[in-house]
Amino acid sequence: MTPLIEAFELVRDFMERGGPILTWIFLVILLIWGLVFERLVYFKTGHRKQVNEVMGTWEARSERTSWFAHKIREAMISQVTMDLRGTIPLIKTLVAVCPLLGLLGTVTGMIEVFDVMAILGSGNVRAMAAGVSKATIPTMAGMVGALSGVFASSYLENRANKEAEMLEDHLTMDH
Repeated sequence: MTPLIEAFELVRDFMERGGPILTWIFLVILLIWGLVFERLVYFKTGHRKQVNEVMGTWEARSERTSWFAHKIREAMISQVTMDLRGTIPLIKTLVAVCPLLGLLGTVTGMIEVFDVMAILGSGNVRAMAAGVSKATIPTMAGMVGALSGVFASSYLENRANKEAEMLEDHLTMDH
C-alpha cells in the first residue's frame, strides 16, 4: 500500500507545482483518452453490428443495378462512415487545445514570476522558482498530451478510413 500512497503524493506534488492550469490540462487529456477508448470499443462492437445490418439489407435487395440502388448504396456507406468518424473531430479539437492550455499555464506562471520580481526584487531566485515551475510544467504537460492525442487520433482516423473502404468493397453492385 505504501508505493500507492507515494505515487499519489508524487502526482499531487506535481499538480501543485504546475498550478491550476495543470488540472485543466489533466481533464482535457482524460477526456481525449476517454473518447479514444470509446471509439475503440465502438469499432469492436457497434460498428460490426452496423456493418452486418447494412450488408444484410443490401443483400436482401432484389435489384442492385439502377441509379436508385446506387444512391441507396452511397447513403448506406455514408451513414456508416459518419458513425465510424463519430467523435474523431472532437478528439482532434481537444488535441489542439492541449498546447494552448500549456501556453496559458506558461503565461500565468510568468506573471507570477514578474509579481515576485516586482515585490521582492530580482535577487530572490528561490521565490521566483515556484513561478518558473508553474510556467514550464503546464507547457510540458500540454505538449505530452497533444502528442499522445495526435498518435491516437491518427490511428483512429486511419482505422475508420480502412473500415469504410472495406464496407464499400463488400457492397457490390450487380452488373
